[in-house]
Amino acid sequence: MVNEIKKALDKVRPAMQADGGDVEFVNFDNKTGRLEVRLKGMCAGCPMAQITLNEGIKKAVQKAVPEVKEVISV
Repeated sequence: MVNEIKKALDKVRPAMQADGGDVEFVNFDNKTGRLEVRLKGMCAGCPMAQITLNEGIKKAVQKAVPEVKEVISV
């Protein structure tokens, strides 16, 4: 499942990199469905980071791995 999550993150990564940011996989808890990622570069301090997490990363990852219930930045 972790490999599928990482593949999904790889699909959103180019859009984030185009804006000077990036996303890094940190941890996934199978029990709770909680995915932890680290926003990097310009995304780390961006006021739109929460929207990026929910509307970009979460949707893309859940499409590939429906077991992901929550995405948080650590």
